[in-house]
Amino acid sequence: MQDLTVTTLIAVFEEIFGRTLFWAMVTAAALVTVAYVYVLIRDRSVSWRKFLWAQLSMPIGAIAAVLFVQGMTRSGFSDIGGPIDVVVLLGVAAGGAVGMAICIYTVQSLFWRPDGET
Repeated sequence: MQDLTVTTLIAVFEEIFGRTLFWAMVTAAALVTVAYVYVLIRDRSVSWRKFLWAQLSMPIGAIAAVLFVQGMTRSGFSDIGGPIDVVVLLGVAAGGAVGMAICIYTVQSLFWRPDGET
């Protein structure tokens, strides 16, 4: 593997997660992204209360993402072999944290009215 292309990455992720789970995760991420953009356009402002709750959920998302990936790859913390493994693990944690925050903010905004409305 001398070239890193999108198709190579897709093939690797399909191998790790399985074709069905991988594409289900891609679809879920796309739906949450569309819902998030909808909420931002609809509300025309950020609710700082909802934003705070979303940020407080970030550590849970980071831990869940790391445990999920380690479970799917059937590896553990003792299998971390070098600096690149730590960098990948931190990237997974950061992605999980941001994803959880966006998901929590979106769910709150879809199911509860904006702060200013009664």
